Order: sequence, then structure tokens, then C-alpha cells
Amino acid sequence: MKVLVGVKRVVDYAVKVRVQNNTVDLSNIKMSLNPFCEIAIEEAVRLKEAKSAEEVVAVSIGPKQCTETLRTALAMGCDRAVHIQTDMRTDYMQLQPLAVAQLLGKVVEKEKSDLVLLGKQGIDSDCGQVGPMLGGMLGWPQVTFAANLQVEGDGLIVERETDYGTESIKIPSLPAVVTCDLRLNEPRYATLPNIMKAKKKKVDTIMAEDMGVDLEPRNEVLEVFEPPPRKEGIIVQDVDTLLDKLRNEAGVLSS
Repeated sequence: MKVLVGVKRVVDYAVKVRVQNNTVDLSNIKMSLNPFCEIAIEEAVRLKEAKSAEEVVAVSIGPKQCTETLRTALAMGCDRAVHIQTDMRTDYMQLQPLAVAQLLGKVVEKEKSDLVLLGKQGIDSDCGQVGPMLGGMLGWPQVTFAANLQVEGDGLIVERETDYGTESIKIPSLPAVVTCDLRLNEPRYATLPNIMKAKKKKVDTIMAEDMGVDLEPRNEVLEVFEPPPRKEGIIVQDVDTLLDKLRNEAGVLSS
């Protein structure tokens, strides 16, 4: 089995973003590996460690700084990486899910991958569309929001999150596309020796403009604004006062 895993460079989850000129200001801000992509990388590496996968290839789309993010994936255990380079913003402002799925589809065809593992969504755009779009374009079975993944014969059994709990989906045979949710695993920390080894692993660079994909956005973002500040809370003296305020002021309790 050959596994392709998606790696997205996003604003670090602990950073408070700034809105300037009707967009999120990305200047002088900490960027890191998308947490859901980190889970996908961990699952791909575990498949290789279990001898279920022969090779794990990481792929990322974005500016030259994405190489640093790919090195993190390599340090976690990926064998090599592919960097699709573009200066377009990847947080939905410019490069959008349809173009991303098409670019990934080109890489899947070139690499002859058997399984594509992606994070369920990027924490910048929160679209969650690339995995389903990619599966549809390739004509492959897909499972989203994976909470558990097991290899069975030539296929997979995937437990996925739903609004009411979980359900198990059987994929009789590969290829397939799976998007990873939080409960799937706990990603490892890259050790110093593996970080040093990652510097010597191969990273192929391809220009996005040379891949024959229309990169122009299909939708236009009209406005970006910060949420209103939260009102200051108050401390109540007893339960009766709390219930009164919830019932008469907040209106969240019926009489």
C-alpha cells in the first residue's frame, strides 16, 4: 500500500488572528502544521510501522515556507515529500478547495497512491471539502471524520464520527480517500534525531501553475471581520439569583 498524506500550513491554533484591510493579516504571525493533518500523518506512519503501508508521501500546497511544514511531516516518519509551490493564499481567500482537490488529484495519479489520508478540515478556512471533492473526482470510495481505522484484507474498516455517535464503514478494497478526526489518534512528537534525518529526505517541488489546473477562486470573500467582544460576566450570590437571571434576563429557561 502506498499512502499519500495531505499537509497544510496554517496560522498556529494558539495565535489570535488580526483582521486588516478586510482580510486576516498573515504578516509576522506564527504558522504551523494543521492539527488535523498532523493526525493524518500519524495514522499514515502507524500504517507503515504495522507493515500495512510500504511508503508514506507527504504533499503540501503553498509558498516556499511550506517546506518547513513538510520537514515536520518527514521528521514524524514520512518517507519523502512533494511541495506544490504557489504564492496564492491557501486560507480560502485565493486558492480554494476545488483547485486544491484537483492539484492533489494530479499528485495521486503521478504517485499511483492506494490510500489518501487528509485532515477533516483546515483550521483556517474550516471548509472540510477537499477530501470529498478529491474522492469524487477520482471515483474512489471515501470516508470522512474517521475516528478509527483498521486494515482488513485488501480494504479498510473505518469508524466515523456522526452527529449521533459513530458508525462503521467497510471499504472492500482500495484505493480510497479518508479524512481524519480528532479521536483517531494522538500524534507523536518528532525526536531530535528524526528532525536531523528529515533534513536529508527528498522534497520534490512542482509549480502549481505548471500542473494544468485552473487556480482561480470560484467564490469571492466579501468581508472579513472579528467577532464582537464578549460581555463581562458577573458573579451571583446564590442559585436562586442564577436561575432568575437565566430565566428573566438571558431567556434560556422557561417559566
